[in-house]
This record gives sequence, structure tokens and C-alpha cells, in this order.
Amino acid sequence: SRLTIECDELWSLVGNKSNKQWVWLAIDRNTREIVGVHVGDRSRQGAKALWRSLPPVYRQCAVCYSDFWEAYATVLPSKRHRAVGKDSGQTNRIERFNCTLRQRVSRLVRKTLSFSKKLENHIGAIWYFVHHYNASLHA
Repeated sequence: SRLTIECDELWSLVGNKSNKQWVWLAIDRNTREIVGVHVGDRSRQGAKALWRSLPPVYRQCAVCYSDFWEAYATVLPSKRHRAVGKDSGQTNRIERFNCTLRQRVSRLVRKTLSFSKKLENHIGAIWYFVHHYNASLHA
């Protein structure tokens, strides 16, 4: 079957409320594996870094579904990029994963005392969860 990924980003806070960090994610629609992750700002650079985090096979042939956030359109190959609304159902898996991530990684919960003071720890906690999640798909 054709390689298909869904991309999305969610915000989180590091250190204090003024330091918003965006968690950019890509999920393989068929295997449900997280195949790309980047933590940074919500700019074209963030979208580029997510793209670079993908394994080469996805960059070469995957069809990419995302929301209408303009950064995606400037980075994802136009022939394989599909910008869709949440109501289309085409980004259900990544939206569902975002909920799981917020539920399981306490530092991503919107109103919490458990936020990261250091960006490295924040990224580490996200990566730790992603690796654990991906490993559980194959268990």
C-alpha cells in the first residue's frame, strides 16, 4: 500500500508561559508509527525540521496530509501534499496521537505544575514517550 503520513503540531510551554514550544509530529497512517518529530517554533523552519526528521523513504514517496497551516505548503512537496480540514477525517490518527501524548506526558498538559524548566528535558520526555509508543506497536 502507498506510504501515507499525517502531520500536525501542538504547543507546549517550557520554563514559563512566554516560552511556547511547538511539537511537530508525523505519523505513518498504516503502521501508526511516529516517523517524524521536531520541537521548536511554529515557523517554516519548524516544518522544515520535521521534514528533515523523516526517514528518506517518506521524503521520497509518501503522500502527506496536514491541516492548512501555511508552513506545510511551503515545505512539503506540492504534488504529494494534501491540506485538509479536521472534519475530513484525514488527520484523525495524528489528532488522536496528540491527545494520547498530552495524556501520557504530564509536561504537555495545558494546565499543570509539571512543566519542563529546560528545553533538553522537554524534548527528552517527548522522545522517550515516542520511542516507547513505537516499540509498543511491535510488541
